[in-house]
Amino acid sequence: MMKIAVLTGAGISAESGIQTFRDSNGLWEGHDVMEVASPEGFARNPKVVLDFYNLRRQQLLEVSPNLAHTTLADLEKEHEVVIITQNVDDLHERAGSTRVVHLHGELLKVRSTVEEHTILDWKKDLNLGDLCKNKHQLRPHIVWFGEAVPLLETAIDLVEAADIIIIIGTSMQVYPAAGLIQYAQEDAKIYFVDPKPSIASSERITVFAEKATTGVPKVVAQINSLL
Repeated sequence: MMKIAVLTGAGISAESGIQTFRDSNGLWEGHDVMEVASPEGFARNPKVVLDFYNLRRQQLLEVSPNLAHTTLADLEKEHEVVIITQNVDDLHERAGSTRVVHLHGELLKVRSTVEEHTILDWKKDLNLGDLCKNKHQLRPHIVWFGEAVPLLETAIDLVEAADIIIIIGTSMQVYPAAGLIQYAQEDAKIYFVDPKPSIASSERITVFAEKATTGVPKVVAQINSLL
């Protein structure tokens, strides 16, 4: 049994129908990203931000995990696996993965705007006037631009302990998540699955330049062949 840390990004969820973070012109569903994903944007126009995430939440509830998600969940039967994801969806959990670290928050949770540790499960629309028990407005449980990534230290510890690291559907260009790979053990084997990989294969790194649903099963087959 090996310790495997899996880093996932938007690419793994895109095949389930979740739209990726933003398109090439920097807009997100026609919005400037900073207007819908920053504390300042929320302070300026909270209704626009809440409506934006309500649409994301509705969309998430209409899609299902894909083969890449379920293949990673099955990997737990043979190895000690932890998923470290930049995604805010719950597709890893729905596929059956039991250890998932959400670096950027979770779409199906909300939290108090004042007491950040007051976090609630939430599957319906979130509106102005929806309050925590102490009468503070609730907000999406999402890490916005300019906010700290509270689980980053946890993720670093997990990467440092891993024998194998699998990177799926992420450009590894978005920090701080992109910096995680530098914490890998020198002898850790690294697999990279992405249609447009940002790194090349080497003695240590095996690259599968393809989508997650075809690449992840190949990675798992390689890992199992090492046993």
